[in-house]
Amino acid sequence: MDYLLEIGLEDMPAHVVTPSLNQLAQKTAKYLKENGLAFGEIKKYATPRRLTLLISGLAAKQDDVSEDVKGPAKKIAQDADGNWTKAAIGFSRGQGMTPDDIIFKEIKGTEYVYLHKEIAGKPAADILAGLIDVVKSLTFPTRMHWGQYDFEFIRPVHWIVSLLDDQVVPMQLLDVAAGRTTQGHRFLGHAVDIKKPADYVEALRGQKVIVDPNERKQLIADQINAIADQNNWTIDLDADLLEEVNNLVEFPTAFAGKFDAKYLQIPEAVLITSMKDNQRYFYARDNSGKMVNVFIGVRNGNAEHLDNVIRGNEKVLTARLEDAAFFYAEDQKKTIADYVARLQNVSFHEKLGSLAAKMQRVQVIAGILATKFGLTDTEAANLQRAASIYKFDLVTGMVGEFAELQGTMAAHYAKLNGENAVVSQALGEQYMPIAAESDLPQSKVGTMLAMADKLDTLLSFFAVDMIPSGSNDPYALRRQAYGIVRMLAAHGTSLPLLDLQKEISSALAAKNLSANLDYDKNATAVVDFFQDRVRQLLQLGKTRHDIMDAVTARPVADVTEELQAAEILSAAAKQDDFKGNVEALTRVVRIAAKNPSTGNVEAKLFENDSEGALNTAVNAYAQQATTMVSTADFAALRALAPAINAYFDATMIMADDEAVRANRLAQMSQLAQLVARYGDLTAILTK
Repeated sequence: MDYLLEIGLEDMPAHVVTPSLNQLAQKTAKYLKENGLAFGEIKKYATPRRLTLLISGLAAKQDDVSEDVKGPAKKIAQDADGNWTKAAIGFSRGQGMTPDDIIFKEIKGTEYVYLHKEIAGKPAADILAGLIDVVKSLTFPTRMHWGQYDFEFIRPVHWIVSLLDDQVVPMQLLDVAAGRTTQGHRFLGHAVDIKKPADYVEALRGQKVIVDPNERKQLIADQINAIADQNNWTIDLDADLLEEVNNLVEFPTAFAGKFDAKYLQIPEAVLITSMKDNQRYFYARDNSGKMVNVFIGVRNGNAEHLDNVIRGNEKVLTARLEDAAFFYAEDQKKTIADYVARLQNVSFHEKLGSLAAKMQRVQVIAGILATKFGLTDTEAANLQRAASIYKFDLVTGMVGEFAELQGTMAAHYAKLNGENAVVSQALGEQYMPIAAESDLPQSKVGTMLAMADKLDTLLSFFAVDMIPSGSNDPYALRRQAYGIVRMLAAHGTSLPLLDLQKEISSALAAKNLSANLDYDKNATAVVDFFQDRVRQLLQLGKTRHDIMDAVTARPVADVTEELQAAEILSAAAKQDDFKGNVEALTRVVRIAAKNPSTGNVEAKLFENDSEGALNTAVNAYAQQATTMVSTADFAALRALAPAINAYFDATMIMADDEAVRANRLAQMSQLAQLVARYGDLTAILTK
């Protein structure tokens, strides 16, 4: 059997279409499995006006169920005279049966009440009718209600198609009852009845609706490539833009328009933003790579009257470009110093002062990072220059009109004002990475600036108790912390988090830049916040959960060392001797944790050869141990396992002699501290 479910609604935002369709498919599959209705394939279709599933290979009904349900013991179900008790009557009634249906079965010498049930599977139509609750359960980033109803959805629902083979499966959402009638293209089609699910795709194609998003996307790409070939252009089919455009149309027709060549004097980034981000146009280049004064759009309709459509789009784009040209010219009438001075009057946040104050703090943090990361004097000077001006473009006219260009315009205007290439590039990289998996800064100075800016934001908000909780994160602090973690992972520099915070706090206080900001009270919370981001990165890399738990429990929180330790442990875990090695090391760790000691190990108190052998091995390891964790270092640590095992075979830690006992505990603590560099190895599962 085949089943078709289509939810028809007003045009959804493009970014919602694909996630909503996937969510509907996933929840539907889960619902069918939970209700025991077998199915084959689920095909997904969507346009801005509809979310559709076509389920093939559906079973006609649920499987019949035959089961014996166990009840209370016989001695509880019957009284001394053999009469049914309330327990037996209640049990049978709860199963929809009577005490006359009860049988007894003996289990381990005790008789229990049982009821044998034969449950006929429900017809598919009865199960499918419940999918309306799946539809109601869909979640969206924004919701709305309409009419007199309190129910909220992404957009008002106007029709529902619910068709099992050739029969309508009744369901209703508010005042919309399911049927077999769907709607064609808003302007080029009309309503059409679907006779059976297999007719759906072609029936709507006849009404100028291409419901298969993959087919529609490929058609758009083919049309744009054809335009490029006809004109000898190169067109970047940006995947995100293509996805967005695809979810804006039901029947696509690509077209090319022109704009005045004079606007090519505007920076390319501005042109691309005006076309791509503001108007959803693709741009083109000639064979030499130079941008051409054309744009490629996609119409939701056919080729009729396409000239009028092109002219209308040209007028809209020209207005945008005229604004951009004006702001570009006006911005150049002022210097960077003029803009920096204006930042004194622009608030970063009411509790955190102005943007000028933020830049002062970032200069201090950048100086600390320059030392930590070993920047040359020239690099450090460039970093300081970049940090002293990097927010200036926020008060330019161009960024005021095109907010997407912040950072980009700072880099461009810096070049125009004679800043060197290193400083200009750093300004352009200050916001990177802008998303969880987007590009990292490519330059060292840009990385330090981006990291310093994000560190200041994080530490400052935590300093005034504005800490994200639950899903609430209005200032995107999680994204910024994750960006720092990714940058640290890429550069591999050790940076103990608590020590870094203390150094930053002291440096800012020394320059009177930390008024009303208590950087110390939530320092531990900052570390925990970073640890969650480390786990996020490790989880993305499919690191074992026990290894994640181990490395993020290091006594000194250090993002780089934790990530490296996770990589080392993950590789070692694949080796045959890993289990035995870790068990030996964790035995030491557990003893030291229960009986911590800060005393020195004295050889004169050794009572057997294994103590001396372990002490010699541990001292040799400690002398060659690397500053940071490494594969070779961990191999040397694991090589202590035979000496540890021999030690435990011959030595009783909790000796009667107090001095001997203390010496042995000191020996355990000494080794446990070396092991702790890789985290809490007791968290690793070895069974």
